[in-house]
This record gives sequence, C-alpha cells and structure tokens, in this order.
Amino acid sequence: MNDKSLIARHITISGRVQGIGFRPFVSSLAKQLNLFGWVRNEGGLVKIWVEGNREKLEYFKNLLLTQAPLNTQIKHIKVDAAQPQKYSCFTINESKQSIIKYAQIPQDYSICKTCFLELNTPTNRRYQYPFINCTQCGPRYTLIKKLPYDRSSTSMVNFEMCESCITEYKNPIDRRYHAQTLSCPECGPSLSFKQDKLKTTNANEALRLAIISLHKGHILAIKGIGGYHLCCLATSEKAVNTLRKKKSRALKPFAVMLRSNESLKEHAAKPSESQRKLLNADDRPIVLIEKNKYSTIANAVAPGLNEIGFMLPYTALQHLLLQGVNQPIVITSANISGDAILLDNNQVESKMEHIADAFLHHDIEILRTAEDSVYSVINNNPLPFRLGRGITPLEFDLPITLANPLVALGGHFKNTIALAWDNRIVISPHIGDLTSPRSMQVFEDTISQLSQLYGVSFNEYVCDAHPDYNSHRWAKANILKVNEVFHHYAHASALYAEKQLSEDVLFFTWDGTGYGEDATLWGGEGLYGKPGNWERVSSIKPFRLIGGYKATTEPWRTALSACWEIEKNWMECPFDSRLLKQVWTKQFNCPITSSIGRLFDVAAALTHQVYKADFDGHAPMWLETIADNNTGIAIDLPLIGKENGLWESDWTPLITMLLNTQWNAQKKSSCFHTSLAKMLVKQVKQINKERKFNTIGLCGGVFQNRLLTKQAIELLTTEGYHVSLHQLLPCNDASLSYGQIIEVGSRKI
Repeated sequence: MNDKSLIARHITISGRVQGIGFRPFVSSLAKQLNLFGWVRNEGGLVKIWVEGNREKLEYFKNLLLTQAPLNTQIKHIKVDAAQPQKYSCFTINESKQSIIKYAQIPQDYSICKTCFLELNTPTNRRYQYPFINCTQCGPRYTLIKKLPYDRSSTSMVNFEMCESCITEYKNPIDRRYHAQTLSCPECGPSLSFKQDKLKTTNANEALRLAIISLHKGHILAIKGIGGYHLCCLATSEKAVNTLRKKKSRALKPFAVMLRSNESLKEHAAKPSESQRKLLNADDRPIVLIEKNKYSTIANAVAPGLNEIGFMLPYTALQHLLLQGVNQPIVITSANISGDAILLDNNQVESKMEHIADAFLHHDIEILRTAEDSVYSVINNNPLPFRLGRGITPLEFDLPITLANPLVALGGHFKNTIALAWDNRIVISPHIGDLTSPRSMQVFEDTISQLSQLYGVSFNEYVCDAHPDYNSHRWAKANILKVNEVFHHYAHASALYAEKQLSEDVLFFTWDGTGYGEDATLWGGEGLYGKPGNWERVSSIKPFRLIGGYKATTEPWRTALSACWEIEKNWMECPFDSRLLKQVWTKQFNCPITSSIGRLFDVAAALTHQVYKADFDGHAPMWLETIADNNTGIAIDLPLIGKENGLWESDWTPLITMLLNTQWNAQKKSSCFHTSLAKMLVKQVKQINKERKFNTIGLCGGVFQNRLLTKQAIELLTTEGYHVSLHQLLPCNDASLSYGQIIEVGSRKI
C-alpha cells in the first residue's frame, strides 16, 4: 500500500462488548479486509487500532456496527485519527487493566444452535459434552471474577486447555477463537453423581445414573449455571407430592421443563405466538401457559390452578437429561422456601440432604446466584414476574444524571438492588425475600460484587421508607447517607422511567401492602404527577388487618375485618372469631390499610377458595382461576370525595355480594374482578375533571392478575386513554430498586 494512502484510526467501543466474541469478530473482520493493527479489552471497553486506506476503514467501521455478534450491545463508538505505525498484521493483544465503570457485564447465555448441533453429532469431539459452549453461548455473569473478561478472570481458570482446545482458541477462522470459557471432555469441567454410598466421578456414568434416578421417581439436586435445582418427574403425582412434603411447599406451583416445542403441544392448551416466542427467547424464561386438559403432567405440579410455568432447556446438560428421561421434569430452586438458591456442592448436600435423594454435581465454581426468569403474557404483551439468568444484570440509561453514585436497596420481598452512577443504572438479578440470614448475605454480596465489577464507589443508599423492612434496617445500621422513598412512589417512578415519559400522568399502584406517607399501609393508590412530585389523588376505603403481618398469610382474618367494617357477620367462617372481634374492636395490632391485594384476600376467603395463604399471591391466583374469563356483572362502587382532596372508592357493596349464598364462587369472582376494573375507570374519569393527563399507568403486584388487567386496559382504551404497563421490569416489588433511584434522582434535580 502506498504510504500516502495509509491512515490509522484509534477506535474505542463501550457497551456489551465483552464475553460475546467481539474481539475475535474484530480480528476476523480486519483480516478479511486486509487491515492491520490490534484489538484488546481495556477495563470494560474494547480498544481497536486499525490501519489501511480510507475507504476500507470506513467500511470496517460500518461492519462493526451492522455485523457484530448476536449478543453485542454497542452503546458508544468513538473514532480518533492516529499516526500510522505500519503494523504488518492484525492481532488480539493482551487485555489492559483500566477504569472499568464503562463496562457492561455479559449475562449467562443459553446454548446456541451450532453447539446444540455438535452436542448431538456422534462424530464431533464434544458429542454429549454437558459443558459445550463457544463465543456465543455459555455462562458469563455467574463465573466472572472481574473485568477485563479473560479466562484468568473467571472460575474457568481452574481448567487448563488441552492442545486441541488451544488450537481452536488460536485459530482466527474457528468460531471458538478466543472463547474464554472454552473446554472439552479432555480438559474441561466434569459431572459427578452421589446417592447414599453410590458415588462416581465418571461423567457419562454420572449422567446415566441421574437419568435412572429420575425414572425411579427420586428427587434429584442438579447443579446448573446459577445454582442448584431440585428435579423430579413432572408426570408422577407421587414424586411431585413427595417433593412438596420434603420441601414444605404445600401448594405453591412448580415450573416444568419440557424437552422441546413438540412436547409443548402435548401439555399446553394452544399457546399463543407471544408465549411461544418467549419460551424460545435466548434467555429461555419460565412462561405461564394454560395446561392442556389431556396433559399427563401431575395435578400436584400446580394445585388449584389452570396454568403451569413451562420452560425449555437452556444448557447442554439439561438437553441431555431431558433426552434421556424423555418426560417433562419439575425444576425448582434448591433452597429453603423464600431463601436464596444454593451454589456450593458441599453446602447443597448438607442443607438438602432431607429433600434430595441424589445429587448431580459439576466442578465449575459458581460465583453468584442467577434464578430463572418468569413471564406471563397479557394482551399479547410479555409481562415479567421475575428477572434472572440471561437477562440480568439489566442496564438502562437514566433520564437524569446523578451527582453522586447511589445504591438502591429495593424492598423486603422479591428483592433486587440497583447500582447507579452518572446516567447509568444496573439492576441485579432476583435475590428473593430478605427473611433469612442467607438471603441477607446474598443481598450484601450482590451490592459488593456489582460495585467491584463496575468499578463504582458509592457513599449513599436509597431504601424503602418502611421501618420494619430488613433492607431499611440494614441501611440505617451503616454509616453511609440514607435516602428514604415511599413504596408506591418507587413503583410509579419505575414505570414512568421505563416508558420514558415526560408529561404528568395518573398511575395506579395496586399491590399487597407498602408503607405510605401517612404511616398507614397503602396498596390501592392513584398517584398523579411525575417522579419527585407524586400526589396521592385516589384510594379505597381503609380497613384493618387483624394481627398485622399475620393477616397477609391468613386471608380469613381480613375477611372477618371487612365484614365487621359493615356490621355483618360471616356466618360460614371456619375459625373461632370471638377473641379476634375483641382485638378488632379495641384496634390492638390492627394496622390500617387501603390495599387492593388484601381485598383480594377477602374475596378469596369469602368464596371459600383460600383461608390460609401458602405462598405470596396464593389467594388472588386461585380467585382468578375460578373466574369466568368473560366480563362479569359489575357492582357500582361509590366514589367519595374527602376533605383532603382524595377520592376514595367504597368497596363495602362487594362484601354483600360475596356473602350472597345464591351465587356460586365463579360468578362472585367474575363480579369482583369486573367491579374493580370499573372502579378504576370511575376514579380516572373523576380525576380527569380536575387534572390533565392522557396516560394511565398500571403498576404493583395486583396487575400480575391477567383478568383484572385485561379488563382495565380494554375499558380505559375505550375511553380514549393510553395505558402503560411494565414490559422490561416486573410490576411487582422487583422494580422498586429502579424506581427508588429515579425518585431520589428526580428530587435532586
């Protein structure tokens, strides 16, 4: 090349460009175009030095953006002119340590189609190898110790590559070129099996014994990407009930893993295109789909419900297990109910020995937990219930620029934490309920790990205002500055920011309970305004929770309270209520609430569906299941203007309906759902007489109810309003950490 036509460019790329084969892609591209220079990881960035003629360099830059590997997310690309150094080739250089706060941590990726094909090709050297992966698939977040992303910075450093793997690693035209988690049966991780005195470290034998164990109806603990799962045959009532008994999980539904889409046809009742698309998404979440009435899946998998959480295999090991078993399997986290998922081989044996009959281990060290994500579909739109493996850490650009880095601590249940700095926010995977020492330890570890991975130091926390939340107490016990955010303001701010809104809106935050500005337990609120300036404009008639928190797990208590509120007796109450009546009358340990979630508890108890809740959401889920999907008869609920400007809906006519012995439970449930949907619209129309808005937001755990949400959307749309729902974040408390950052950041503008 003529020296005069030779030019150089120094390119810096930020975003998700590590852990997805980006450097090999850059190297291969440069060599195809006969360009020279180098590429390297530097902190969380990719730096490229490239030399050639102007036309080729421009073409090179365009291809970087349009032909990048599947999981790439380029956030910013900076191109600087440079003085040519006259390189004679293009190389992948050693990574350089640098500031890493520009990094995007890669997620854990499901097995790709090419690796799946190799897994099932007898002539391939990785045939039936449970840990097959390449630059486009395999674990990342759960095994990265630090950035830059090199093998030495992952837990794969313990496995020295064999000659065959090294050859692939160094070959620019091989798809495993510079694949940091590269391994094979000769040099990589392996399986082991343990059942009582029977042990084997032979990988093939371990897999065979695990399949036999499942066929025998045993409960098997299997180590995955982000922790251990407990598994058993989903078609065996005996096996599923045994798992329930051993895990002390009486009624909460289990997820079911199917072998393939063909298996889905046997067990799901006409899944929609949206549901199929979700099931087959790269992150392979659990998707709630109605069960086929001809399905052989045990009724014990989801007692009392007509939906099952279905999922497809996302690792080679899962594919091999499902191929061997050739039946759907129950797959649930190996943990004590509500606790964080277990990671360590020895720990799982000691804590799960009373549950699991056998253990299928592997020897990759898992550095952090990652639960499976859970989705539902409402009006053909995906609605996440839980975000985990394959999706998190989840990053957004903030609509504001923060003066100082913040860590938001989320809520007490379905906890996530969020790290935010400048105009960036990173939301952690699902941590769980902060009710045990182990969950609190994972909570603390996640804060520390995200801070270290992204190289961000912080000196302020944001927490929920509820003084009894463990996250709140933990923040107060630390020496850093603490910002408090009211629960429902965080809900509203999370949805507002996700939808990138700018105008004043009316958002309904309906959930179980959350600490309100008046020190009562809110949960049926209409909030007007925008982040940093919310005004409570509507609610429901308050009532009391007999026994405080205990009432949230015993709906019959709240049903009694609601009846006494209108001076009626619940004659069919199956429990002795004489002492509780005295407690209620004296208002001892009977906090005031305006919660729609607790109103669902009332309806579930009075229709004889749920007296004692076995899990969060038990009462509303069962109530929704029995309802007629068609619109029920609606009862008009009075809307009363209060002296403080608050509009308050009176739910008491619903109690008379629920006590009506002439109506069956199905009719009552349908009426209840439709009445609430129309109550919401009535509030909207009244508030719109006083304030200007066109966007209505629905957030909070109550809007996980498909029937209520669908009816509310249809009614609001008919009235000409635009309706916003979460699609990227759960509408439940998992979004609180994001909303807390938005709320505090908006206050400080």
